[in-house]
Amino acid sequence: GKSGAGKTSMRSIIFANHMARDTMRLAPTLDVEHTHVRFMGNLVLNLWDCGGQYRFYESYFDSQRDTIFRNVEVLIYVFDIESAELDNDFTLFDGVIEAMEQNSPDAAIFVLIHKMDLVVEEDRQKLFKQREKVIMEMSQQFNICCFGTSIWDETLYRAWSQIVYSLIPNVKLLETQLDDFAGICGADEVVLFEKATFLVISHVSTLSTEKYDSHRFERISNIIKQFKLSCSKTQSNFQGMEVRNSHFSAFIDVFTGNTYMMVIMMRPDVSTTLTHLNIAAARKHFEKFIPENT
Repeated sequence: GKSGAGKTSMRSIIFANHMARDTMRLAPTLDVEHTHVRFMGNLVLNLWDCGGQYRFYESYFDSQRDTIFRNVEVLIYVFDIESAELDNDFTLFDGVIEAMEQNSPDAAIFVLIHKMDLVVEEDRQKLFKQREKVIMEMSQQFNICCFGTSIWDETLYRAWSQIVYSLIPNVKLLETQLDDFAGICGADEVVLFEKATFLVISHVSTLSTEKYDSHRFERISNIIKQFKLSCSKTQSNFQGMEVRNSHFSAFIDVFTGNTYMMVIMMRPDVSTTLTHLNIAAARKHFEKFIPENT
């Protein structure tokens, strides 16, 4: 994405534990910044944060074309929704799609239409759909997934959870095991979060999608990540929490070495001790599918 679109800010929030307000101090990225992030124990993400100034685009398309675009597993392209140079933005994106088609035709491509908080709320969905339509028409050779995002709410976590989900090799097996666990302990929902980023890795649910907020897990990611950062500033460690009212009981606890688990039961009289015993009993079994750091 172009310079100022918000690429480095979102990377810093998700992977470097920055608060949204802290990103105001970040300097523009020059050329390419390489970051190696250990995720889920033995999965290493090699993130290339590419500066978006025009002189760098020329280099990416010319002398660095093979270096930048070859052997790419996932490309994340960021559009600034407030950009005043829309035609130029799409021209640059078209060049990226052409380079990807030549060098990494099997890559997954995600497009983040960013800074949606700057758009009046009632116009956001309409504007997002307009941009998404143009993007899809320009890149029909790829199965592109678009998200509207902002660093100020859960939409950023929703997008990055989907991106990371696409990279986890045994995620379907993990979901099957979660479903079995939910059935054994009588849970209505079970969610796995990655420990460092608190991104949603996997979940199972018996609850109606029409009745409950479809973005609730990402909202929880955002809230707990901010709470964890607040704890760290007071030299405290976040272990877990329990929330209950007259309608439900919710438990968040450390699960494996790389994950947290959230268990939701739609009744208020659930035993805290039994729930934590169930989580502890499942831990060793799930460590077969979620390797420890090596």
